[in-house]
Amino acid sequence: MSTYNCTVSTQPGAAPEDSRLHHVKDKSGKLVGFVNPFPSFGRWKDMSLLKAGFVYFRYKAEGKLPVPDTSNAQIPTVSPSFLSSRTGSSSLRSTWLGHASYFVEFPSGFRALFDPVFEEKYSGMGPKRFSSPACKLGDFPALDAIFISHNHPDHLSYTSVKELVQLYPRVHFFVGLNESKWFHDNGIKAVTEMDWWDDAEMVLERTLSSKAGSDDANVSPSPERISARVSFLPSQHGSMRTPLDYNKTLWGSWAITSGDKSLWFAGDTGYRCVPEGIEELGPGFDELPRNPNFSQIGDLRGPFNVGIIPIGAYAPRMMYSGVHASPYDAVEIFQDTKCKNALAMHWGTWALTSEPVEEPPEKLKEALKIKGLAETGLFDVCAIGESCDF
Repeated sequence: MSTYNCTVSTQPGAAPEDSRLHHVKDKSGKLVGFVNPFPSFGRWKDMSLLKAGFVYFRYKAEGKLPVPDTSNAQIPTVSPSFLSSRTGSSSLRSTWLGHASYFVEFPSGFRALFDPVFEEKYSGMGPKRFSSPACKLGDFPALDAIFISHNHPDHLSYTSVKELVQLYPRVHFFVGLNESKWFHDNGIKAVTEMDWWDDAEMVLERTLSSKAGSDDANVSPSPERISARVSFLPSQHGSMRTPLDYNKTLWGSWAITSGDKSLWFAGDTGYRCVPEGIEELGPGFDELPRNPNFSQIGDLRGPFNVGIIPIGAYAPRMMYSGVHASPYDAVEIFQDTKCKNALAMHWGTWALTSEPVEEPPEKLKEALKIKGLAETGLFDVCAIGESCDF
């Protein structure tokens, strides 16, 4: 199998004038945390973690946060089909592995994994999976980079990360600001930490010992050189592993271009905060503030061949709209970011919120119809393990 030496260089990229509003600094000017800076975050913008906890438990006691039934959930699942070689395809192939995990194969030969979480329970207190991962962590034919959107345990699994490093010792991680400390403390040095609107170039060059061979005797030789342009971009969410590190590390989305194909991975994100008393698509809904970052992403980094956008964990809206997009929000995000096509994620794996677990794809079709867009072939839902080519 061919091996590659990796170099990564970073620099500030094109950004709007207000590109650092998300920084929180102490009196000495030291960066100590992050915020969602726009009115689209609604009442959560100035709410402490303690007060947010009180709101959650009050809604829970009032019966506003029912737990959906997963006992008969029918989430389509197929065996994945990864490319046998880094060469020979002119398409970008995206394979959904469950929840927010995607494996993406670029025509350049670049292979990337997003938010890998393969455990049955993503945390001790979390719910159990009601659908299995599409594959095992060692099933990828090659793996060059892993992109982490934020440190919530359903997106960053320390267990999966440690196993992946053992299986793919040359893999490189990309994370948001202040997130690299855990990696370094655990002996993982191949980590690039980025702020919103930063760009990076990752270059892979075949080692001398592998240039005469190929990944497989029956396939074409691997490319001599592979490059990928990486951008870390905004989203509307948050971060926390314990009550003591609330919003101390940066969340965000990722844009990757390699081999003349581009992808935007939204991570976990809200779009607009829907307060109590307003129903989605009801009176007053269209006047609610939208997050402006998505249009800026479209203008400054788009268009993209494909977007990977969350459609689940949205109900009730008065509780989760600030941090989780509904299918209707997802369609507007798709339009704002100038994605030519999109695939859905962040549903069908764990019951995180109160909507029926099979509802998000139905709501997505409704949202596309309301927007006058094609209900299939534009923003699609695939089976766990299914690969889509663009």
